[in-house]
Amino acid sequence: MNIEKMDSVIHLQPFIPHYREEFLSLLGKRLKVKGIEGQPIVQKIYTYEKTKDMKSASFKVSDVVCKNLPCKLIKGKLLFYNPFSLLGKDILVLVLMLHFAHVGTWLLLFTKWFHHRKIILWGQGISVRRYLKEEHKPDWKLKCMISLADGIWFYMDKEKEQWQKLFPKKPMVALHNTLTGVDDMMRYRAELSIEELKKKYGVRQEVILIFCARFIADRRVDLLLEAIKRLNSQKYGFVIIGAGASKPDFSIYDNVYDFGAVYDTAVKRELFALADVYFQPGWVGLSIVEAMAYGKPIFTFKRSEETLQCVEYSYIYHGENGLIFHDIDDCIRNVEALPAEEIKRMGDNAREYVAKHLRIEQMVENAMNVIDKVCKTK
Repeated sequence: MNIEKMDSVIHLQPFIPHYREEFLSLLGKRLKVKGIEGQPIVQKIYTYEKTKDMKSASFKVSDVVCKNLPCKLIKGKLLFYNPFSLLGKDILVLVLMLHFAHVGTWLLLFTKWFHHRKIILWGQGISVRRYLKEEHKPDWKLKCMISLADGIWFYMDKEKEQWQKLFPKKPMVALHNTLTGVDDMMRYRAELSIEELKKKYGVRQEVILIFCARFIADRRVDLLLEAIKRLNSQKYGFVIIGAGASKPDFSIYDNVYDFGAVYDTAVKRELFALADVYFQPGWVGLSIVEAMAYGKPIFTFKRSEETLQCVEYSYIYHGENGLIFHDIDDCIRNVEALPAEEIKRMGDNAREYVAKHLRIEQMVENAMNVIDKVCKTK
């Protein structure tokens, strides 16, 4: 490969959410300053979803400069885009999605002998909905894609280790998925005391559980409502942040404080500060990184066919930085028996875990590790 004539790394994503902004910004700076073997690299980002569609779906889109790539979705599944529009003469590496329904990506993988570009695939490496099956028998379509790629960016260690056993020589890394602004979250300390914050927001219970996510069916809102009903409403309160089609009416509960979608960072941080625990029964994802950064232990339910969990579920260590319940009875029993000092210990461990493993700089370093490796291979 003639590195002097190829000086761009291309990313293809549906859109760039706000939580990915810092990662891409720092990665771009790292490529430009260090480059590959001393050669500066320019980062270019292509997206195929329209910004207005993402905003209408309640996604917070970042201000990262992107170029839209025309595409066509067939039957809501197969994504077609012109792969050759990504093959400028200056392209060094293509970072594409590890998604078997992207027809253009398959074409780029099968024609590597012709275009000679290095391809890194970025994805979870497993289906959240088929997790229990695929953690024992990986998807054959992803297996084929990975075999053709030069390197892989996974989100988490568990999936990376699973695939590394099948492809021991393939450059792979677990990025350790994290959020824009996570350092600020870890440093945050409220100016007001917890008592003052509770008074400010009208919260009166001793122990506060906070939920902060979009309401979709897979969040297991039924378990959230069951916990609200069964826990002592004089002692346990629930702060709710979020909107969505599956959101129930919380106004009938006198121990629930529903703030809807909160866009004011100062308000959101104070609500986390007055809370003791982050409670999300199902589909836990990057939202738990935010909660852990604020020093909140994560309470959720065991992954099962009925309770789906995203790959970030692996960040939770039962009894160390959170609790994982088997069922609602187990949840109520453990929450009621949990002393305040245990909640604080797990919360401190949660923040420490983020500090050690989930900083943006570490995510960038992990990404660069695979870029360096694939660019050194012949």
